[in-house]
Amino acid sequence: MKIALVQYNPKWEDKESNKKKILQLVNEIKEVELIVFPEMSLTGFTMKSKEMAEGIQGDSFRYFSALAKEKSSHVMAGIIELRNTRTYNTLIHIKPDGKLVKLYRKIHPFSYSTENEHYTAGVRPAITKIKKWKIGLTICYDLRFPELYRKYGKKRTHLIVNIANWPDTRIEHWRTLLKARAIENQCYVAGVNRVGDDPKLHYTGLSSLFDPMGKEIISVENEEKVVQADLDKNYVNEVREKFPFLDDIKLI
Repeated sequence: MKIALVQYNPKWEDKESNKKKILQLVNEIKEVELIVFPEMSLTGFTMKSKEMAEGIQGDSFRYFSALAKEKSSHVMAGIIELRNTRTYNTLIHIKPDGKLVKLYRKIHPFSYSTENEHYTAGVRPAITKIKKWKIGLTICYDLRFPELYRKYGKKRTHLIVNIANWPDTRIEHWRTLLKARAIENQCYVAGVNRVGDDPKLHYTGLSSLFDPMGKEIISVENEEKVVQADLDKNYVNEVREKFPFLDDIKLI
């Protein structure tokens, strides 16, 4: 499977400007099965949840749906979802035909930044599929909670995706945890982060892809860029057969 990670600098809380910027960035993408964007893809990590929230079939969904159809690719992106009276930090997976396949609501809102006061926590993991690939979905702060990733490991996912707005002050944690999640669950892990600045924080990106043995396949720092890589599901299976560590999990 060919995957594209879109690392960019969103204009703060400006969906329309960011739609235009994304179209320019992805213009050259061709024959890619999956395109992944950072957390809260069109707004940045805003706490204006009520003002920015949309229904699951809202304008942001329609934008990424049209992009999926244009590129004939699966798309994963972050939106601020309004459901009844609650808002969620949500990852959506859209098929090449523009239809919603799966959504994941962030289980661990980042309390250090008061995200938990503005967004409702999700309650369940989410596994989606692209052909025969099983893919676990996560968002940013989830990366610090290995028990979520262990659930995906036990389900033998081949790839785990994390979309993020992870600041430079803790960027080594980001890199270390992505690698650890890949090693312990013997699968590919793709982390897609933003670059640039919001009103409070600076971001250096370091969107990365690690293989099931923890080898870094791609990484990009301090620039708006689309990076691509080919993933091999057979390699995941080979690693797990050679080192059947997942069979020995006892506590989860």
